[in-house]
Amino acid sequence: MQFTYYGHSCFSVRLNGKHVLFDPFVTYNELAKDVVDVNTIPADYILLSHGHGDHVADAIAVAKRTGAKVIASFEIHEWLNKNGVENTHPMNTGGSWDFGDFRVKCVVAQHSSGLPDGSYGGNPMGFILFSDAGNFYYSGDTSLTLDMQLIPRWAKLNFAVLPIGDNFTMDVHDALAAAEMVQCQQVVGVHYDTFGYIKIDHQAAQQVFSAAGRKLHLPAIGGSIAL
Repeated sequence: MQFTYYGHSCFSVRLNGKHVLFDPFVTYNELAKDVVDVNTIPADYILLSHGHGDHVADAIAVAKRTGAKVIASFEIHEWLNKNGVENTHPMNTGGSWDFGDFRVKCVVAQHSSGLPDGSYGGNPMGFILFSDAGNFYYSGDTSLTLDMQLIPRWAKLNFAVLPIGDNFTMDVHDALAAAEMVQCQQVVGVHYDTFGYIKIDHQAAQQVFSAAGRKLHLPAIGGSIAL
């Protein structure tokens, strides 16, 4: 699987020949907007973990341009429909669905979720994606939670995508504990550096993981890695 990082918590995974995009936020990301052209990001599917602007700001534009199927909470699905995005699939915590190219299970994320227009964004969620090419877990914005201990019951993971910026989400130490709970050696860090509240020391963060025998990937914005 090829992982491409677009900054903050926006990334895509090339899976069974499809581009699966998560939480598109580029236009208003000062670190990404001059590096990534949001108008060229490919997407066959878009998954939205919750409704905050730093996760959905470019969702409507990318969905309309690409025609991608958008997978999100029921409330975000309704918001998208009201804004002219019709190719949506509503889900909620605990549910799963087979989309043919992969299967998705929605799992608990401990966070909040309000949409840019001030309306309620439904439950924040994480996602497990299952496919013949492998399985991975994106926690979405979350604190460390014991619900993560359930993940290995459902999937043997190739990698996990976890927030590490602290203040609004887990820090790197909690992300390491999360990696241990989900039994995953390869972790991609997201939700860091974008704002002053969440700036991190990259080398120190990677050392936390390496000291525990695990790997923390921090790809450059616009960069791709194989996982």
